[in-house]
Amino acid sequence: MSAESARTIVLPSGEEIAALGQGTWYLGEDPARREQELAALRMGVDLGMTVVDTAEMYGDGAAEELVGEALRGRREEVFLVSKVLPGHADRKGTVAACERSLRRLGTEQLDLYLLHWRGRWPLEETLAGFTDLMEAEKIRYWGVSNLDVADMAELTTLPGGDAAAVDQVLYNLSRRGIEWDLLPWCREAEVTVMAYSPIEQGRILKVEALGAVARALGATPAQVALAWVLEQGVAAIPRSGSPDHVRENRGAVDLHLPTEALDALDEAFPPPSGPTPLEML
Repeated sequence: MSAESARTIVLPSGEEIAALGQGTWYLGEDPARREQELAALRMGVDLGMTVVDTAEMYGDGAAEELVGEALRGRREEVFLVSKVLPGHADRKGTVAACERSLRRLGTEQLDLYLLHWRGRWPLEETLAGFTDLMEAEKIRYWGVSNLDVADMAELTTLPGGDAAAVDQVLYNLSRRGIEWDLLPWCREAEVTVMAYSPIEQGRILKVEALGAVARALGATPAQVALAWVLEQGVAAIPRSGSPDHVRENRGAVDLHLPTEALDALDEAFPPPSGPTPLEML
């Protein structure tokens, strides 16, 4: 499981990033777990899970502070992602929120900055803030999260709106609605799709069909679920505050699912048969 064997995803710019990264939702909120969570994040980077995703919302900045501590002295090894809350996402608010995130993270630049979901501010306002941040070299790329096809299509009509690098959405075996329209749209538009909660916060791991596939492959249910997301050409950012779970997750990178496994998963978790409203957690 060397870092060198990691799968990658290509951004619209042509830059490659790790297909399997690390999420941080709910991390940094329990002082008793801090050392374990720091160890987990650092182990993930050691194992090549070098996309680290966080947000100002997570623990009201606590997750960003945790990430900043975990990455101290090795910022250059990771592709660092954070997000602006919709309520902050006017032009000036987007810039100010990013600057607060940068301070908590202990860095001068984010690799990717996302609108967490669509709120009351027009997309033009947020895009203007992203543009200001790009010009100030405080972010390298910008993108969105929880935007469906209609939102993405609207975004691309705005000046510079076709430069979105990523749409980060809820996607896993039990949440396949984006396969009907959003995923094909993003592929055509060359927008990278990144899946949050790729194992449905653990809820799908007890499904017997998933367990049967895992046993047949000598893998764990979590590894199969993550490998399935990667097989779709989608990046995944599972959260884990445990080094053991991080090591387990990393095994998904080297797991390739044969046709019979994919067929069994399709039977247990059917693809969408029509348009489905974008789901969120």
